[in-house]
Amino acid sequence: MSRLVSTLAIIFRLARPYFFSEDRWAGRSLLAAVITIELSIVAINVMLNQWNNRFYNALQERNWDNFVWELLFFCGLAGSYIVLAVYQLYLNQWLQIRWRRWMTREYLDHWLAGANHYRMQLLGDAADNPDQRIAEDINLFIDRTLSVSVGLLRAIVTLCSFVVILWALSAAAPLYLFGATFSIPGYLVWAALLYAVVGTALTHLIGWPLVTLNFRQQRFEADFRFNLVRVRENSEQIALLAGEAAERERLLDRFGYVVGNFLQIMQRTKKLTFLTAGYAQISIVFPFIVISPAYFGGAVQLGGLMQTASAFTSVQGALSFFVTAYRQLAEWRAVIARLDGFNIAAERGRAATTATPAIAVSAREGKDRLEIDDLLVRLPQGTALLAASDLAISAGERVLLTGPSGAGKSTLFRAIAGTWPFGAGTIRVPKGAKLMILPQRPYFPIGTLAAAVAYPAEPGTFDAETLRDVVTAVGLPALAGRLDEEAHWNRMLSLGEQQRLGIARAILQAPDYLFLDEATASLDEPAEAALYRLLTARLKRSAIVSIGHRSTLAAFHRRGLVLERDGEISRLRQAALAPAAE
Repeated sequence: MSRLVSTLAIIFRLARPYFFSEDRWAGRSLLAAVITIELSIVAINVMLNQWNNRFYNALQERNWDNFVWELLFFCGLAGSYIVLAVYQLYLNQWLQIRWRRWMTREYLDHWLAGANHYRMQLLGDAADNPDQRIAEDINLFIDRTLSVSVGLLRAIVTLCSFVVILWALSAAAPLYLFGATFSIPGYLVWAALLYAVVGTALTHLIGWPLVTLNFRQQRFEADFRFNLVRVRENSEQIALLAGEAAERERLLDRFGYVVGNFLQIMQRTKKLTFLTAGYAQISIVFPFIVISPAYFGGAVQLGGLMQTASAFTSVQGALSFFVTAYRQLAEWRAVIARLDGFNIAAERGRAATTATPAIAVSAREGKDRLEIDDLLVRLPQGTALLAASDLAISAGERVLLTGPSGAGKSTLFRAIAGTWPFGAGTIRVPKGAKLMILPQRPYFPIGTLAAAVAYPAEPGTFDAETLRDVVTAVGLPALAGRLDEEAHWNRMLSLGEQQRLGIARAILQAPDYLFLDEATASLDEPAEAALYRLLTARLKRSAIVSIGHRSTLAAFHRRGLVLERDGEISRLRQAALAPAAE
């Protein structure tokens, strides 16, 4: 019961926001229409139950006129049922796609806002494979929520409607056994209830492990697919290392989890299907067994027998909702758990930015420089990594940051960018200043080269002439004529070419503070020097802070900073550099 209440609370928490969103009126209207149609279909089923009595009595009495009339009446009911069923499906699908569109946008916002996706990974990310949760689990959640909730509503309304009929039929056809009549009020209802309760209890006893198995199956499938994508994305490195055999074994190992868990699902589903299939077949004859003594005893006619059997089947079917929908419920429960896990992980990522203590990145007016005070950067687990204090970087300044690998140079850049909140201290950025960090391996979205170079600006922000000029300036004249070509540029280009385009992107964006995290490390020294001279010429007013290990970089910077180990922590201090090159 506690798990049921907890699950219902999660469902409410996941579903409620849409019906109170900006699309709420369309969503509510479509949901109301689906429910209204469902109630109308139940009403038609009630009329069909009454029709059973009249139609089979007409057959028993060989009354041609009544027989023809009842056939015409059935055609009217059947036509109405068909129209309602078609439009219920259509409106249900319409509601699903609107709801999915809204939830997808919301989850993308939660995932991508303020580098939250990055913090979720740093924190261990309980929400494995967020791509699957957004692309598949949202769709499954909406589909199962609507089908299960509408099915449950149908079961409740059907139960309420047919219990009245079945109770009345119990009085009209009392229990008749061995020539004796037993007056048991509503005995047909109690028989249906007993049959459903036994079936539901046995179904839950056999089927409850499917919830956990379905959850694990979705995770194993997503892990396998993710590793396939990683092989595709890193095919060059794998080919150069001749790592195909190792990758094959690793992928088969991942797939082994998929197969092993699926075999468990098969075994459990086989047992459950034995029960549910047997339950369904027995339910066909069970109502006739219950009412047949009264029929053969002459207490009811053929029409009454068929009406009673139909009403009994409807009541028993409504009471057996959890038996027939158990596999669907198990899958639904697994999807709910995955979406709830995603929300928890996203909230943890957001909370990390407001936790106390945390690194505070704030905008300030009046000073044209970036300032760092009492900064202590920690790892997500709490271990201290580096400390820096009383550091200022003025507009237009050129600073070179050096230090041993693992000292925390890149992490310092992440803290300045606001994506690394773990630690304490204050980073003040001039109000309205634009910061940009170029990593060693740039990211280019799949699309045209023009869109890739302009990223993160919208395509079309820069005219073609400007793009051609900057691509040529960074030493890639052959690409200047391919701006409209669409490709996976991270695959198509060498790392050196990608780094040249990264510099082109920085020149286009013209940030106030540009941080280069070994952004030219794949280029030879003359090419690197040419790009730094280009940055000096094109970004005169921008402060440039570089991480690098080559001694030749000192010529392009006026000030040096070095991270040095002091026990388990790195500390930032000033370092002397040669004069900057002109």
